[in-house]
Amino acid sequence: MQVDYLIVGQGICGTFLSHELIKAGKSVLVIDESKPNSSSKVASGVINPITGRRMVRTWEIEKLMPYAVQAYRDFGEELGVPLIRQCNILDFHPTPQMVMAFRERLPEEQEYLHYPADPDHWKQYFGFDFTIGEIDPCWLIDLHALLTHWRARLKNQQQLLETSFQLADCTIGQEEVRYQQIHAKKILFSDGVAGFDNPYFKNLPYARNKGQALIVRIPGLPRTHIFKQGFVLVPWQDPDLFWVGSTYEWDFTDTHPSADFRNKAEMHLKHWLKQPFETVDHLAAERPANMERRPFVGLHPLTHTVGVFNGMGTKGCSLAPYFSRELTHHLVQDSPIHPQADVRRFTKILSR
Repeated sequence: MQVDYLIVGQGICGTFLSHELIKAGKSVLVIDESKPNSSSKVASGVINPITGRRMVRTWEIEKLMPYAVQAYRDFGEELGVPLIRQCNILDFHPTPQMVMAFRERLPEEQEYLHYPADPDHWKQYFGFDFTIGEIDPCWLIDLHALLTHWRARLKNQQQLLETSFQLADCTIGQEEVRYQQIHAKKILFSDGVAGFDNPYFKNLPYARNKGQALIVRIPGLPRTHIFKQGFVLVPWQDPDLFWVGSTYEWDFTDTHPSADFRNKAEMHLKHWLKQPFETVDHLAAERPANMERRPFVGLHPLTHTVGVFNGMGTKGCSLAPYFSRELTHHLVQDSPIHPQADVRRFTKILSR
């Protein structure tokens, strides 16, 4: 079998990269062993232009968000399933300090920060003592639909090899890559946390990061918004379900769900919600985050038959559509990659 590109991984990065390369007329084979708790499968699917306690704009969001919105709409039309909807964040300020911080940022960030039209409307659902801010627009991606429908398409077109990738089965030369009986021009790693141990890219500044979330049933809570007060409540797959998360754990011994997180999340919901809720699932996963909070995109500086598309952290929904196109154009047309995303910025450490 001969293909242009082998792609390792079918999370959000591998999905968009394979899609872009196929659109560009290239042949691909995606190698992926489906795992229920990969970071893409347990992510909330939120695109938020404002981040952190300081409420600053996410990197390059003015360019990334409009592109991502159109990319999800087009991808959804192609797959015959809606993938994106606007779902603004209502930020319930927990302290007077956060009230003041929002008020101070408001005149500087009028494009995205607002006060909701009727804050008293939410008193029937939540208990809160201070003001509510709104981040508008925010977007909610149906990652489950995206990943499962694209996987079915790849499988139907015989472009998916459902197995655990083993680098020992791969022969990588300067002109060609061979994996078992498959020959390819290049191999591209969108392998999530497996990238931490990839000998070609393990020297990149990855940061091991664990996230956890609960799936809870809250009958009657509107699904018109994402709700935030420390924890974030995001509409999930079924009508009454919400995703509740997430943590950023930098020091952890395993990637399993922890009783401590569940207890803290449920205690918070008991104080915040006025509706009864039921926990139906508890998710945990390790994210392919990195110290710079910038993606890793491009070809290895020494071995040009090996590439990487990884390191998105919690921003994969906004980063993957745009940079999959950039990487595809780089591979097909030798177009430049954004210098803050191009993996060649680490040429020195990757050359060791």
